[in-house]
Amino acid sequence: MTGVVMLAALGAVLLLTGLPSWIVLVGVALAFGAGGALLGVFPYDLLTAMPARIQGLLENDLIQALPLYVFMGALLNHLPLAGTLFRVLSRVLRPTGAAAPLAGLALAALLAPMNGSVGASALMLGRTVQPRLDESGAPRERGAALVCVASTLGVVIPPSLVLILLGDAMMRAHTEAVNVTHAAMRIVNTQDVFVGALGPAGLLFALTALVAWWRGRGTRGVAAGNPPPREWILALATLCVIVALLAGVTLGYLFAVEAAAAGGVALTIFGVATRTLTRRVLMAVLRDTMAISGALFALLLAATVFTLVLRAFGTDRWLAALLAALPGGAPFALAVGLAIVAACALVLDAFEMIFVVVPVVMPPLLTVVSDATWVSVLTLLMLAASFLLPPFGYAILLTRQVQARPLALGPLVRELAPYLVVQWLVLAVVLAAPQIVWHKNPLELPAAAPAGESAGPGMLVVPPPDEDAPGPERP
Repeated sequence: MTGVVMLAALGAVLLLTGLPSWIVLVGVALAFGAGGALLGVFPYDLLTAMPARIQGLLENDLIQALPLYVFMGALLNHLPLAGTLFRVLSRVLRPTGAAAPLAGLALAALLAPMNGSVGASALMLGRTVQPRLDESGAPRERGAALVCVASTLGVVIPPSLVLILLGDAMMRAHTEAVNVTHAAMRIVNTQDVFVGALGPAGLLFALTALVAWWRGRGTRGVAAGNPPPREWILALATLCVIVALLAGVTLGYLFAVEAAAAGGVALTIFGVATRTLTRRVLMAVLRDTMAISGALFALLLAATVFTLVLRAFGTDRWLAALLAALPGGAPFALAVGLAIVAACALVLDAFEMIFVVVPVVMPPLLTVVSDATWVSVLTLLMLAASFLLPPFGYAILLTRQVQARPLALGPLVRELAPYLVVQWLVLAVVLAAPQIVWHKNPLELPAAAPAGESAGPGMLVVPPPDEDAPGPERP
């Protein structure tokens, strides 16, 4: 129960002090860690092993893609590329009668995976799409609602930074669960999460686009002529490059690091060729990249310290025993796990969820529910739905912050209502029909790659332990 008190202390300090998350994580972890060591709950040597643990974490190839993704998102936010794409998409979609909202959703689907986070997507869409939605004659709350929804698409559309980090966290969680249960099954990997999310993400985008079309039919359209030929060529080339990179990573033909580096180089060349990447813009891009990357790495390292101390108190084993003892078996345990994710997502962003909550909740849950790919996709959908949940949804708060004028919550919630129905409907469909999540046979063990070696971009094969092997040691 000490771990539960530790989590409660973390939430209380976050709410009462307003300090950055990484500072609170480290402070609470060190306080409880020192207390645990002094009281003899766990040996002091456990805390001295932290540097080696952090070094091993940072050697992960997927973690190395993080600053490259952030660099791409910063370039997208500072270069005029998003505006060009929006104008061309609006012209293509003009016959639908709802060109502006549909173009905004299409732009989010293309760029949100490269933007990396809900916050970056909300900023880019609020600056690029929101003014044009206002020009189309739609109520301001309707445009803000669309920006809210579009900013969460990067959570579920692969291969976004959120999916990359979640896939890595789920691989670690599934490995721990297999070590506990000694089940003979294939360890989930990042590419499994990518491919598994394709069906639900496609369904979510299609239904969201249907709602946007239905709500936007009465608008008069954006008052703008046809884009010049130069913009058509640029938009087509950009579309081809983005789709090729995203598809390559999702299907396993490219490593995330390779795709992020290629995207960064392509965007830099575009900025230089069009003379939009001036010295001032470049300095702003590099400043944003360093600030955001530093914040994410600080959060990652702080969460690593926090989860080590949390698990040293036996919180993971206590939670595993609790889930196993719940009446109703695996379905009820899954409901409890998703409820924990939904509750935490009201106060934590996607990266804090992946670094803090997933390593604690998912290993015990996966000892009860064996389909790790399905659980991963359900976690993504729950995160996206929670970010839109009024009044404290992360996407709602960010969208209201980037508005030029204050935005009333009541009208915004009314405009969000049909999109919330879509979010929860897709979540219910995936819960009721797991076959919509494509995944390999969980009992199929790949024989091509030895243990611990790369089995493809973003993949790692970890065989199950022998039946006589001891259980996992304390971290």
